[in-house]
Amino acid sequence: MDDRVREHAETLVDWSARISEGDDVVLSVAEDAHELGVAVAEALGERGANVHTTYGSAEVSRAYLRGHDGDFDENPEFERALYEHADAVLRLGGGRNTAASADVPAETRQAYSKAREGIREARMDTDWVSTVHPTRSLAQQAGMSYEAYRDFVYAAVNRDWQELADEQAKLKEVLDGGEEVRIVSEETDLTMRIDDRVAVNSCASVAYDSHNLPSGEVFTAPYATEGEVLFDVPMTINGKRVRDVHLTFEDGEVVEYAAAQNEDVIREVVETDAGARRLGELGVGMNRGIDRVTDSILFDEKMGGTVHLALGRAYTSNFPDGREGEANDSAVHVDLITDLRTGGRLEVDGETVQKDGVFRWEDGFDG
Repeated sequence: MDDRVREHAETLVDWSARISEGDDVVLSVAEDAHELGVAVAEALGERGANVHTTYGSAEVSRAYLRGHDGDFDENPEFERALYEHADAVLRLGGGRNTAASADVPAETRQAYSKAREGIREARMDTDWVSTVHPTRSLAQQAGMSYEAYRDFVYAAVNRDWQELADEQAKLKEVLDGGEEVRIVSEETDLTMRIDDRVAVNSCASVAYDSHNLPSGEVFTAPYATEGEVLFDVPMTINGKRVRDVHLTFEDGEVVEYAAAQNEDVIREVVETDAGARRLGELGVGMNRGIDRVTDSILFDEKMGGTVHLALGRAYTSNFPDGREGEANDSAVHVDLITDLRTGGRLEVDGETVQKDGVFRWEDGFDG
C-alpha cells in the first residue's frame, strides 16, 4: 500500500474525526475506495473504535431509484437508528462512473431527497467527515492522468492543517465582525448580509465544525441576498455537467436562473422546495494546495481565490447558540463556484478583503 494512503487514513481518523476508544463509527466505503477503506479500518481498530461498514455505490443507488415507483417511505426507522446511535460517520468517496445517476428522473431524485431529510439530519448530528480516494474515474473527470491525480489529491489532503487553520482564522475574524459582503466581477455584483452569524474556520476537523477532508475554506450563512452572480467554474451536478450558471436574487430568493449547459439541472434544484431558492452558505476557498479545477466539489470549492455559494440548506454551526432554528431549511445543498482570480474582488462592509484572488494580508495584494 502507498504510504500516502495510510497517512490519509490517519489524518481522517485523528485530525478530522478525532476518534477515541469506544466510539461507534459508521464507515461508508464507495466503489473503488477499497484501499483507503482498508487503511481507515485498520486505524479505527488500532484506536479501539467500534465499526459498522456500509457500501456506498452510485450505481447501486441508481438501480434502486430507477426501479422504485417514487413513493418512498419517510425516514425508515432502521436506517435512521443507525445514525442516531453513531458517534461518527466516515464517508470515503470514489466511484467507477461520475455520471452514474444522470438518467435518474428529477422527480424521483427530489422525492427521495425529501423522504430522507430526517436521516440526513441524524447523520449530520454525528461527527461526520467526508473524504475521497483518488480513483481513475475521478482522474478522468479532472482531465488528468491517474498518477498525476493521485499526486494532486495527496498534496491537498496530507498537509499541515494547523498551519492552514491559523491562516484562515484571519478571515473568520473579518467575517465574524462584518455585516455585509459584496462579490464583484465582470458579470457579478451581489450583496448579502452576514451579521448575527458565526463564520466557520473549516480546516478539515470536527473540532473546528469542519466535515470535509480536504478542506480549506471559511464559510458562513448569508441572508437578504440581492443582485446577480455568474458561476464560471463548471461542475457536475446530479451526474450532469453544468456550465456558466447565472442567478438573479431579489429579497433573498432566486427570481431568475440560466445556464449555458444543462439548465434543467438548476431548475430541478431551485424547484425542490421553498428553501432551495435561498442561499445556505457563502464559502471562501483558501487551500492553495488546490490549484486547478477538477470537477469535484470537494476540491474545487476549497481552491484559493474562489468563492462558492450554496443553494438550500444552511449549517447550524453558522448560528449562535439558541438561534439554530433560523438556519435555511431545504432538502438540498448545492454549491456553485465563481473564480475571482482574474478581475474579481470580495468586500466586507465596503472594504476590499480580497482582490484578484489575493487576500489583503498576503504578499502581492493590490487593493
